[in-house]
Amino acid sequence: MNDNPAMTASNRLSSTFGKPHPALICFLTAGDGDTAANLDALVAGGADVIELGMPFTDPMADGPAIQAANLRSLGAGTTTAYVFAIASAFRTRHPDTPLVLMGYANPMVRRGADWFADQCKSAGVDGVICVDIPPEEDDALGPQLRAAGVAPIRLATPTTDARRLPQVLEGSGGFLYYVSVAGITGLQQAAQGSIAEAVARLKAATDLPVAVGFGVRTPDQAGEIARVADGVVVGSALVELVGKHGKDAPRHLRELTESLAKAVHSAAKAST
Repeated sequence: MNDNPAMTASNRLSSTFGKPHPALICFLTAGDGDTAANLDALVAGGADVIELGMPFTDPMADGPAIQAANLRSLGAGTTTAYVFAIASAFRTRHPDTPLVLMGYANPMVRRGADWFADQCKSAGVDGVICVDIPPEEDDALGPQLRAAGVAPIRLATPTTDARRLPQVLEGSGGFLYYVSVAGITGLQQAAQGSIAEAVARLKAATDLPVAVGFGVRTPDQAGEIARVADGVVVGSALVELVGKHGKDAPRHLRELTESLAKAVHSAAKAST
């Protein structure tokens, strides 16, 4: 085990967002298909950050594609312990690629926040997105994550106003995830103008990188967003490939990731 995993985790995210191009953040659900092979395909395709979903019975923020992936994963017997085993094995194979867990409060806190934070630290997890613990309830998990050197990554939405934004930012780390639509994943995309305006507002309020997700499906969409954001999150389009292609998914995941990465990484040139 690394002697200072907290410092390593911090460096992985900061180094990634310190590169001269925006970051491509790719999401898959843990335990859906051959997760190790699928994650390796994302990295090989050029993903800068991996977001690994923890399956849950009631994924309220997710649309049909990720809901279906959750059901497939849970039906295959995926447990929280198995998610950490996937994360730990990923960290061994990819020591420099940031890994973020995304999920819901119940699996994260049912054994205690200290237990969950320690497991994240041991597995080499860099950050955690918990959809249903609001900033006002940070003490449910935030202090334990920060003590373990794991970034609590917060969500901002189109309805996050100037009065509430400081609460969202307080104690957050890694990057700020801007949910570009007031809805669930995968079904719609906000207009580019509204995304640019929101990102500018957020960047004026924080030094954290700002990544944009929800509704991003194509390289053209990702490239446009990358002109104004520090990172672009793609999830449902990748998850759908796992559901459609099964064991053959890695090849298709790599192909889509390569095209997404090309669009996102070249966007910096267009913005200068």
